[in-house]
Amino acid sequence: MLINSYRHRLFAASLLIALLGTFSMAQAKRASQDSGSATTVVIDAGHGGYDRGGIPGQQVAEKDMTLDVAQRLKRVLAASGYRVVMTRDSDVFVSLGGRVAIANSYPNALFVCIHFNSAKRMGAGGIETYFYSRESLPLASAIHYYVAGGAPSSNRGVRRRGYYVLRKTNIPAVLVECGFLTNPTEAAYAQTASYRQKLAEEIATGVRGRNSVTSALTTTRVATGETIPLQPYVDQTKVAKSERHRSKRSHKKSARKKRSSKPAESKTKAASKDQEG
Repeated sequence: MLINSYRHRLFAASLLIALLGTFSMAQAKRASQDSGSATTVVIDAGHGGYDRGGIPGQQVAEKDMTLDVAQRLKRVLAASGYRVVMTRDSDVFVSLGGRVAIANSYPNALFVCIHFNSAKRMGAGGIETYFYSRESLPLASAIHYYVAGGAPSSNRGVRRRGYYVLRKTNIPAVLVECGFLTNPTEAAYAQTASYRQKLAEEIATGVRGRNSVTSALTTTRVATGETIPLQPYVDQTKVAKSERHRSKRSHKKSARKKRSSKPAESKTKAASKDQEG
């Protein structure tokens, strides 16, 4: 009787352990599903190489700031267990098509584009985040919530726009504008390593929490539904109209100076503006 009782207790304990193990595995599986299945993040540092980014005469090169933040983001995400792929990891030029091709090579990944803004008006400033597809909205909402919430700049909101790198990717994709480099205050922040590190950490927090940012949060800081209108966009893989207009004005000015009846020739070749943001 004593032996049988011992066997029954041993069997019951084994059964309990097995049930607890099954429950723990189920919990882990649900947690994995809740955090999203994507474990690869493709980070796209805007511009690069001969393309400085920004506007003519801009003192701070956007390509340098985006690369630094992207590299910091890579380290933060890698430390959290993510597999990270960079569209560029040095000062080189990568076409829009090349960036999209890299992103689409990882079907279960997330695509995060790092940019800084610019404007002719020095007072323009703030943080804004762009998305295009419906499945990209949670990622855009979360990243914007943390970046805008942690930055000393104004909140310009989450916006839906058909940038090439957002339209052409087959995975959730966002483009983060981390402030205006033509704004003296924001440019000063961007040029400090501590601020660029903070940007990287906030973006990483958004990536990790992309499924936890809900409508319970204030709607002034997060998009909670696809009610955001699609803003018009220019296909920036082609020659911008403004460049053609500047070229024509240059021709006329040159012709007047030379007082020549011959048509003025363009001093610069029309080149496709292959970057955005």
